[in-house]
Amino acid sequence: MILGAVLGVQVASALQPSPIPIGPLRVPVFAAGIVAGGLLGALLSVWVWHRFERAMVWVLARLAHVSLRDLALGVVGLGVGLVLAFLIGVPLSRIPGVGTYLALGAAIALGYLGYHLVMQRRDELAAPLTRLDRSGRGGAKGRGTPKVLDTSVIIDGRVVDVVKAGFLEGPLLVSRSVLAELQRIADSSDSLRRNRGRRGLDVLHRLQQELQAVQVVDDPKDGGGDVDGTLVTLAKSVRGWIVTNDFNLNKVAELQGVRVLNVNELSQALRPVVLPGEELTVQVIK
Repeated sequence: MILGAVLGVQVASALQPSPIPIGPLRVPVFAAGIVAGGLLGALLSVWVWHRFERAMVWVLARLAHVSLRDLALGVVGLGVGLVLAFLIGVPLSRIPGVGTYLALGAAIALGYLGYHLVMQRRDELAAPLTRLDRSGRGGAKGRGTPKVLDTSVIIDGRVVDVVKAGFLEGPLLVSRSVLAELQRIADSSDSLRRNRGRRGLDVLHRLQQELQAVQVVDDPKDGGGDVDGTLVTLAKSVRGWIVTNDFNLNKVAELQGVRVLNVNELSQALRPVVLPGEELTVQVIK
């Protein structure tokens, strides 16, 4: 309303054919401008506020699904784009007539381009920072190559004993797609699948509470639609290894140059060796 009143005064002043001294004729003109501008501003403010409120709801709904890491990287990309736009906009703004519009267009285009370029490469950009953060924490959990756990090895449960024994160094990464798959299995109507899913969630809880070894990470953007493709892409982005019992995932990952640790192969390699002539005690458990 106040802005409308000020605008009304400016319009009333501009519409006067010639400067008129303060007097009976000029006061009504300014009063009419203030009233008309105030009413117009009041009417427009309702529409503008409604649009602004809807825009804020939309923005907050979109930001609710964005992680803090992605938000920080997006701000960095936008800032880099705006800095480049400022450097380019200084000479552009000196062009008579269209300079200001060219500088504004460059700011919008480069800011948008910087944001989207960083967001497309956010996994690659965040991987060195993540490794640096882990290496600076100290301890066994912060050293070594990251290990990406799949659904089968989590449900199997032997990974807890393997970690306790010190055979797996480095952070253990669980993607959100694997976590969602475990949740779907735990909510299954089939009792066997439901028990397997709950066992997997209990295994993750033990790894997190007892060993503080699990980190839940976002799925890579270009991981594909299936969980296996997401795990392979995640392992490549963090330069880690995949820990699995799944034969098919084992082969697919190796074909794409990702190293795989198979718990079944580890158990086969650790079988006790019995020499001829040794005595064994066998206990049959019902």
